[in-house]
Amino acid sequence: MSRIKGYGRIDRTRTVAFTFDGVAYTGHPGDTLASALLAQGVHAVGTSVKFGRPRGIGAAWVEDPTGLVQIEEPFPEPMLLAATVELTDGLVARGLAGQGRLAEVADTARYDRKHTHCDTLVVGAGPAGLLAARSAARRGERVVLVDDRADAGGSLTGTEVIDGRPSREFVAEVVAELAAAPEVLHLQRTTAFGQYDDGFVLALERRTDHLGTAAPRNLSRQRVHRIRARHVVVATGAHERPVVFADNDRPGIMLASAARDYLHRYGVLAGREVVVFTTNDSAYAAALDLEHAGARVTVLDARPSAPEHWAALCRERSIAVRPGSAVVGTTGDRRITGVDTVTAGKAESLPCDLLLTSGGWNPAAHLFSHVRGALRYDPALGAFRPAEPVPGVSVIGAANGTFDLAGCLRDGAGDDAPATLAEPETAPLVLWRTEGDPARQFVDIQRDATVADIERAVGAGLRSVEHIKRYTTIGTAHDQGKTSGVIASGIVAELLGKPVEDTGTTTFRPPYTPVAFAALAGRERGKLFDPERITSLHSWHVAAGAVFEDVGQWKRARFYPAPHENMDAAVLRECAAVRGGVGILDGSTLGKIDVQGPDAAELLDRLYTNMMSTLKVGRVRYGVMCGNDGMVFDDGTVLRLAEDRFLVVTTTGSAARVLDWMEEWLQTEWPDLRVHVTSVTEQWSVFPVVGPRSRDVIAAAFPHLDVSNEAFPFMSWQDTEVDGVPVRIARISFSGELAFEVNVNSWYARAMWLRLLSAGARWNITPYGTETMHVLRAEKGYPIVGQDTDGTVSPHDLGLVWAVSKKKRDFVGKRSFSRPENTNPERKQLVSLLPADARTRLPEGSQVVEFRPDGALPPPPVPMLGHVTSSYHSAELGRPFALALVKGGQSRIGDTVHVPVDGALVPAEIGGIVLVDPEGARRDG
Repeated sequence: MSRIKGYGRIDRTRTVAFTFDGVAYTGHPGDTLASALLAQGVHAVGTSVKFGRPRGIGAAWVEDPTGLVQIEEPFPEPMLLAATVELTDGLVARGLAGQGRLAEVADTARYDRKHTHCDTLVVGAGPAGLLAARSAARRGERVVLVDDRADAGGSLTGTEVIDGRPSREFVAEVVAELAAAPEVLHLQRTTAFGQYDDGFVLALERRTDHLGTAAPRNLSRQRVHRIRARHVVVATGAHERPVVFADNDRPGIMLASAARDYLHRYGVLAGREVVVFTTNDSAYAAALDLEHAGARVTVLDARPSAPEHWAALCRERSIAVRPGSAVVGTTGDRRITGVDTVTAGKAESLPCDLLLTSGGWNPAAHLFSHVRGALRYDPALGAFRPAEPVPGVSVIGAANGTFDLAGCLRDGAGDDAPATLAEPETAPLVLWRTEGDPARQFVDIQRDATVADIERAVGAGLRSVEHIKRYTTIGTAHDQGKTSGVIASGIVAELLGKPVEDTGTTTFRPPYTPVAFAALAGRERGKLFDPERITSLHSWHVAAGAVFEDVGQWKRARFYPAPHENMDAAVLRECAAVRGGVGILDGSTLGKIDVQGPDAAELLDRLYTNMMSTLKVGRVRYGVMCGNDGMVFDDGTVLRLAEDRFLVVTTTGSAARVLDWMEEWLQTEWPDLRVHVTSVTEQWSVFPVVGPRSRDVIAAAFPHLDVSNEAFPFMSWQDTEVDGVPVRIARISFSGELAFEVNVNSWYARAMWLRLLSAGARWNITPYGTETMHVLRAEKGYPIVGQDTDGTVSPHDLGLVWAVSKKKRDFVGKRSFSRPENTNPERKQLVSLLPADARTRLPEGSQVVEFRPDGALPPPPVPMLGHVTSSYHSAELGRPFALALVKGGQSRIGDTVHVPVDGALVPAEIGGIVLVDPEGARRDG
């Protein structure tokens, strides 16, 4: 065991059982999986992704590039860092070979989000961040303080003295003051993983991960905080940087600060025979602390002379200090057993079971970079630090390159900074790597990327570190280059013979640490991820055995199969019933937008290609909307309800888009128009009653309504009522048959549906679904926007030239109609295709090619004429047919083309788009 008495902040009175790689171990509450494994002497936790080399625990927190594990219990979760997994009773984990696997069972945990607004957001509860939060709270500001560790204090170990007392006592005092402040929200275990414009920060709170199976079921496991702050203070500290040398990837090699953290936070001494390889003063504190805990320590300082202050302290503890020394290699298998060193040109090997490295510190300025904050290279630090300030963002403490405790306290509290002992500091040495075989010098240990990989990238002509990053994959693993990124920049600069400031560094982007998709989804999972919308008759459709399809977010009945019927048989039966008798459809999902105001007619004139202002009250008009490019955007009908009021009916899938389109023009281009638009889609249920007997059904259901052609002409509407319930009926047909659309308040939808079914029972009224609706409309050549169009189709291409007004001065898309390409006779145009064998149903999406007498495709590339947009079996025609977009289609009617189907060429004749009742006689019954 490597637990040291008198060290650590864990609860040693209780024991926690866990399993790693099939072996049972114990730890204590407050441990991480990494600290518990190190306490048991387990250093190797997995193997590398490319070379299969042993990998261990390299750091104590998110900067660890190596310690990846797969959690199996309490819930399978891949690729977590052992250093960040808080130990829970019953935890089961295993080491990884660089890659994890997704869970095979559903995640039953809850996730949610919360919106928070504040004056000041402080990210990081180290000494600078704590005092910045306290200062803001004392000014009366609303403050949010977030920190990713389990407790506040950052890297303070407790050995420091602040205001005359141990630093942990000082931290507890500040935390207590913040807790007592009513306008302060203090969140530990919360990682700010992304900063965006206007003070918007996303932070992930791990609310119950540390509780394991004891977590209350009513609490979310993780919560995403969406924080809006007037001012953001970045106090995120710094990441210690290693030095690259041969075989620097062995288990038992870690950052010096990590070994110190494991000792003071968890009471774990990570090794007994310790070598510390450093280029700066900070590693001396780790050497002294580990020696005090019982380790034998040797310090190798790469600088020509050791700092006298620290060297004197080491001499008092019998710690050997060797200035001018460097590690050039290591030995060992599952754990390091020795280091190869060079001191003043003399090679030597030293035995050890732990090698600590410290090549300096990189400010953790990621959040600053997220809002395009520029970084500049500081030669004195050998690191990149924030340059020009960003409005609304302050960077303080080690995140800004201030690495001494006194300086961090001043950054956080200004003139009110508490007193602390100032320690002398010697300039660090900037050292990216030592001599050795480049193929064995690992820059990104997780990616198995070496100095040799960088040399190959530079040799291939790459000069930008962004390009080299992608060529070598350095910095693309879970840690996003926290320890490897700046080193890679330094090595690139050396190879190119350029200053590091000229090579720069790669761009930091959100997220700062990996975030589970489940946390980002929050409660929008399963059916709530893409909300399912259902009509008021949904339960009736379910009871009737309907098969549903998704149309936008709506669940629509696709067809109603009788026993032993497949879809084709059911649709043929439904089509025959509508064409020969009467059918009824639930069309409630059609978009319905109420347009009101003195300028309502003017708005619609500007948006539709045809004239709407001339529409009379009580009448209906078909209309087409185009985008700025003149391509069809949506189509539908417009009912004029009053001089200043219209009801716009859109396609189901485009309802929200059309409403947004209207609002965009009203709010940004035509704010002078006095118009209000409101969605009433859910308020009105619509039931088209269709077929030769539809007039009889409507007459029976509404005996006081005159439904004759003279009293109720096509494309008109009338209001009536049933038992005091208002009903609006419109004569609109999407099938070419006599049809009436019954509109009623959705509260009364079921009653009205049952009334229509009862009234039509005498004529065997047949409910039909969307598939039958598609067949009926295609037989009449009525296009469906989004199926027969693809964003490159104009009204003229669809044969809707009659719907484009030549009288209107302007409308959205009008200018585009005059573009040469839009008048090209070889544009793809909507036509019908009739397979010559009268048996083959052409698959939708199939390509259309020129007819080949030999029945064989020409060698690639094969010229394409167009593609099939809709294809169905027709009960009325007694054969399959299709609609297609074909180049110059209208001028090719009567021609034969080929359609490749299952490796064979199927001949098909091009025809007009109206295949049933071209005279339109059925429309009036």
